[in-house]
Amino acid sequence: MQDNPVYPIGQPHQPWTEAEKTHWRAQQHKRRSYHDDVVTRVEALGQGVQVEQYGQLAYEANSYPLLALKIGVWRAEKPTCLVTGGVHGYETSGVLGALYFAEQIAEQYSDSINLLVLPCISPWGYETINRWNPMAIDPNRSFLPSRLAAESNAVMDYIAAMPWPIALHIDLHETTDSDNEEFRPALAARDGVVNKNWNIPDGFYLVACTDRPQPAFQQAIIAAVEKVTHIAEADAENKLIGAPLEQRGVINYAAKKLGLCMGLTDAPLVTTTEVYPDSPRATGENCVLAQVAAVRASLDYLLATAKASG
Repeated sequence: MQDNPVYPIGQPHQPWTEAEKTHWRAQQHKRRSYHDDVVTRVEALGQGVQVEQYGQLAYEANSYPLLALKIGVWRAEKPTCLVTGGVHGYETSGVLGALYFAEQIAEQYSDSINLLVLPCISPWGYETINRWNPMAIDPNRSFLPSRLAAESNAVMDYIAAMPWPIALHIDLHETTDSDNEEFRPALAARDGVVNKNWNIPDGFYLVACTDRPQPAFQQAIIAAVEKVTHIAEADAENKLIGAPLEQRGVINYAAKKLGLCMGLTDAPLVTTTEVYPDSPRATGENCVLAQVAAVRASLDYLLATAKASG
């Protein structure tokens, strides 16, 4: 790890006030279209997909419908599985991977699983290529009773109203060079602390939940994804992003305590994917396919273990 230069907004060791947050927000600009990239693809889905709007975000002149995809005919006897993308809007393959899965793959599982896909939880972050929402709040640290972020609140309310418990949740993310170049320095400046960068892993890895790690489940996903892209190797301290390696390509986080989307439910099977799009060994398409492979492997594992248990 190494210290990062001082961030250009705010004063060292002083948390941001509303003035600094306003300054930061004024520097953010639309760089792509949520409507064109996400909404239009959702609208083009076939009759086997029920689209539900679970919320609406209004940020200044922009309004964003929050969309959920319920795939197939839902029945109480089938397990309910949740796929989420775009909690961090800038993590492109999470959004596109969720959409690709819904478009091309999900129907294959619809007879045996109640599938729920939330392809882009943070549309403003998607458009401005940001980790935060406009209030400089990280939605992926906001799945908490304190309810800090509107993006997270809408998801929590929607999932709480589900008729059956979630059996599996896979949350699609990326780790990027911009984490060290922009987002971690901005976080340190916002909170008035000293920034310490972590080593960015070159390759795919998983973040399991500390209180329900399910090593065999994680291992099955790693094995499937390895057929599509390379798996990240641990650093010299046997860590990935500062966390001890639990098994090849897997670290653990305290999901509920940290307010991560991964901790949203009490699903027995839960994981967060991390793709590295800046690798010289990766392409945009490759990253999307890695996300899809992870989703498929997670569902296959659920079905296989259910069959084995009788």
